[in-house]
Amino acid sequence: MSVLNKILLPNAWAASVLDPLQPLFALAARWYVSWQFLKSGYIKLTSWDGTLYLFENEYHTPLLPPDVAAVAGTCGELFFPTLLVIGFASRLGAIGLFAVNALAVISYAQVLLAQGYEAALAQHVLWGSIAAFLIIYGPGKLSLDHRLAAARY
Repeated sequence: MSVLNKILLPNAWAASVLDPLQPLFALAARWYVSWQFLKSGYIKLTSWDGTLYLFENEYHTPLLPPDVAAVAGTCGELFFPTLLVIGFASRLGAIGLFAVNALAVISYAQVLLAQGYEAALAQHVLWGSIAAFLIIYGPGKLSLDHRLAAARY
């Protein structure tokens, strides 16, 4: 056994132990990030007067009137995570959530980028990172996407 193989042996062992966990990790990532947005969308939907107030007075959504932005934001927070939860069109769902998340940061930048709100911004960075992970690596084997792809080939 070469020196390089001896050095890499612990890494190979770790891969053999951890690789089977990848589908569960992808599922957990999909569900975690979806849960964050589904909660927000549900609150917006069930407190519509408050949602309209926020979009009219707090959130500064570029290019869209507040009432249109409220509908679009709420729909995005309910539709895209649903795709991720069931694992159908998952990359589209992750791209949509990434966009909703980015727009939330832009629209509420006066708060999220203010001193003392670093933790709130960090949550958006975490959610964006998870969405980017899902966009690039896909939803994993525990998804409807994976089953549909396997059935086609």
